[in-house]
Amino acid sequence: MRPPTEERWPVTEAGAPTGRARVARYVGLTGAVLLAVAGWLGGVLPEVPPTGPWRAPHGPAAVSCWLAGTALMVGAWWVLRAGAPSTRWAYVTAGLWSLPLLLTPPLASRDVYSYACQGWSYAAGHDPYRVGVAAAGCPWVDAVAPIWRDTPAPYGPVFVLLAALAAGAGGSLLGTLLVLRLYAVAGVLLVALCLPGLARAAGVPTRRAAWLGLASPLVGVHLVAGAHNDAVLLGLLALGLLVLVRSPGRTRGLLVAGVLFGLAVAVKATALVVLPFAALTAVHGRYTLRALLRDGGRLAGAVLATLAAVSALSGLGLGWVAGLARSGDSQQWTSPPTAVGFVVDYVGELAGRRPDAVPVTRAVGLVALVALLVVLWWRAWTALRRLNDVRQRVHRLAAARPRVTLGAAGAALAATVLLAPVLHPWYVTGPLLLLAVAATRTTWFVTAAAVAAFLTLPDGTSVARYTKAPGAIAMTVLVLAGALGALRRYPTRRDLPDPP
Repeated sequence: MRPPTEERWPVTEAGAPTGRARVARYVGLTGAVLLAVAGWLGGVLPEVPPTGPWRAPHGPAAVSCWLAGTALMVGAWWVLRAGAPSTRWAYVTAGLWSLPLLLTPPLASRDVYSYACQGWSYAAGHDPYRVGVAAAGCPWVDAVAPIWRDTPAPYGPVFVLLAALAAGAGGSLLGTLLVLRLYAVAGVLLVALCLPGLARAAGVPTRRAAWLGLASPLVGVHLVAGAHNDAVLLGLLALGLLVLVRSPGRTRGLLVAGVLFGLAVAVKATALVVLPFAALTAVHGRYTLRALLRDGGRLAGAVLATLAAVSALSGLGLGWVAGLARSGDSQQWTSPPTAVGFVVDYVGELAGRRPDAVPVTRAVGLVALVALLVVLWWRAWTALRRLNDVRQRVHRLAAARPRVTLGAAGAALAATVLLAPVLHPWYVTGPLLLLAVAATRTTWFVTAAAVAAFLTLPDGTSVARYTKAPGAIAMTVLVLAGALGALRRYPTRRDLPDPP
């Protein structure tokens, strides 16, 4: 059954795209080429210190190409947000847009250099959870952003092992970067492999899910060109979820999915947010507490066993958990709790005192996140329990379950991104993927992804750095408007629609 908000994109009788779709394809490709040019003119080159985009020799030209290319890619992606002409067309176009970005230096972030140095440190016998890359003596430390040179690695042991393998196999910095980019491309390809199955399971058109999940500029710029480890994380999560939706309740499927989720958590802790909803997906048959404890317990056991095995085999233990506390060292208004803290400080300064409210608002944001995750999980559980009593055809009931669980997981990731102390554009790719395969209303998260594409410059400089006060005020206004809107529209129990 087609979701009510989906609009079929016009195609010819032979299934070929319309002229508008063809124009969008080549407009987006032009944008990708301009972004690649911006990368060569003023991207994240190792020999160029992070002094700011306009101080580089070709800074103005690089920024101009960057802004024009981003606008073209975002515009082309937005035009087809209701769905590409076909799934194959979406895959071909997304691949075409990625080609120029494969051939450019790292874009919009210096994180890949941190990965390289952390891998080198581990390969050289240092514990990256205890020693910063500068103290470890990494030969490429000058390419790492200054704020992260003395901080422990916040990533799990699986990714540290992968980074060490990249450093050993690559030899030089360039070789290490190439291997790290191969990891990211492999993660994106794994997402592309799993996406149609997830979309079909949730009853969402694959041509729309493929377009939203793969052709987004965030994927090309930050996962492919930027080589962020979020690509590896999302590949493992997508495969684990696909295993669950295809074989819920089966012991072998639960164990395989648990291993994949355990590896995902051992790449980046963000994967933990998905696990409670994955436990709902794992349930076979009627949704009862006994079934949840049975199937969800098996899944959780496999996750914990994988984490314990990886931590023991790597010799790193759980030291990476301490590194997570330093991820909030960067303060930007792109994080709503941080923006609210900035505004409270501004108001306090007008009153003659500085309350230093950012730590407080961040703590409030985390408490709100925990509460919201509990609410999302409970609402998903309640909706699934109501499905127990629905007497409809089996295949329609089967499609309703993944849509509820995957949609709730996507909403949970979106809440995590919004309420976390730090928000970087590549964080948006996680909720974008899950909502692309499960959501029926897409405008809200597509708009957020489009805006996020403009938050960085080619050399990794955040736009928030130059717009602190106006950005914080604007974000705070959005937070207040969103809170008021949520309170007015929050449905009561009797307002909730009957399950499909």
